Amino acid sequence: MSGDDDANVKTVQVRIEGRVQGVWYRGWAVAEASTRKLAGWVRNRRDGSVEAMFSGPKAVVDDMLEACWQGPPAARVTAVHPRPADAPAKPGFHPLATE
Repeated sequence: MSGDDDANVKTVQVRIEGRVQGVWYRGWAVAEASTRKLAGWVRNRRDGSVEAMFSGPKAVVDDMLEACWQGPPAARVTAVHPRPADAPAKPGFHPLATE
């Protein structure tokens, strides 16, 4: 990538809180991120939240973060906490085991 390409890439690690486990949130996130051609991962957390990493063009990552507030139909999201992160090591978007 050239420097200009790097400037357009955004990577965030995000924690999503609310009723987000047992409602197909991870599967929804994989489908949505894959459709947007984002790299990263998603996993359940033992505290009941969902954690994800999204990496790609800034506008697309911002759109995904906005979509996280909605999630799948049964989800009830109360908070979305993004923070800057390093790009994921492997391409594609993957579900991970609960941590």
